[in-house]
Amino acid sequence: MAYVITDACISCGACAAECPVEAISEGDGKYVIDPEKCIDCGNCAGLCPMGAPQPE
Repeated sequence: MAYVITDACISCGACAAECPVEAISEGDGKYVIDPEKCIDCGNCAGLCPMGAPQPE
């Protein structure tokens, strides 16, 4: 099950820098996670100061 980034995202990029499979990219107004690449590791959730990445 992939993670998704909620509207709490402030586009700081902390999550994208630590994604081991490069599943996170800058989207329109917030970062987005490609569900095809996401391996459900949770690195993004642990690093986000806003808690925006959440399990789907």
